[in-house]
Amino acid sequence: MPAESKPHSPLRWLDNQPYLLLSLTSLFWAGNIVLARYVAGHVPPLTLSCIRWIGVFLILLPFAWPHLKRDWPALRASLPLMVLLSATGFAFNNAVSYWAMQYTEALNALLIQSAGPLFVALWSLVLFGTRLTRGQLAGIVISLIGVLTIILRGDFSALAGIRLNKGDMMFAGSLLSFGLYSALMTRRPVTHQLSLICFTTGCGAVLLLPFSVWEYFSGLTLKLDVLTTATLVYVVIFASTLAYMFFNRGIALIGPNRAAPFFHLVPVFGSAMAILLLGEEPRLFHLVGYVLVLAGVVIASRQGSAA
Repeated sequence: MPAESKPHSPLRWLDNQPYLLLSLTSLFWAGNIVLARYVAGHVPPLTLSCIRWIGVFLILLPFAWPHLKRDWPALRASLPLMVLLSATGFAFNNAVSYWAMQYTEALNALLIQSAGPLFVALWSLVLFGTRLTRGQLAGIVISLIGVLTIILRGDFSALAGIRLNKGDMMFAGSLLSFGLYSALMTRRPVTHQLSLICFTTGCGAVLLLPFSVWEYFSGLTLKLDVLTTATLVYVVIFASTLAYMFFNRGIALIGPNRAAPFFHLVPVFGSAMAILLLGEEPRLFHLVGYVLVLAGVVIASRQGSAA
């Protein structure tokens, strides 16, 4: 009699589905951008960033501790890289993006967000000589056109009316930082995923702590009300713990250049949230944009190597 095969765990199955993991990451980050704009001026940005990573670290630490003890020699051997990953992917990127939303509109942020794959490709080329394949480049361009179709509501002449401010430059700086993080993730030490994210979130919180203290003494204090609590719950659990674990795993499975086009799903999900939650009327440009973005993501993510 053949031995009965053990049923696969749903979590084990999910852990090996890069396209689903990266799509969920984009969904959680779309909610994060919308929420960051909504609470701008109510929740101090640097304090929010610091509490965000402290919360993730404390949630993961009990589960990550055995792996951290085993992986500590590898983490210590790559300490400069680990600190750089913490700074670019968690401390600087996150704090500056929240800070930027105090000065810019969600439309501008989503437009800048659409350049994410190009920043990843730029850093991969500069640091490691990794070039985009023709399929990856074509996919990025197609999905970028889809993003612009959605955000500009089918009117590309509206680009001329967009005015950039210091918040836009700050948001672009945060995206440039995250592009560096994405490219460097290919050189991370070989450790358990929980070890990696627990170390980088803890280190990111430590790097942010002095700036959070400075923000507090400058008069920007956290108000513990329903909106603040809901914001913290969302950013800690969904936009941080789950999103970064899914993103890191997606990069590990298919590489940064193939994972980068999933950035373009952020404005897609953002516009869908506006339709579902804010009552915005679905229009033809939504459908056209969605089709272009999804086609571009499929083309880019399935072409070339995982590098």
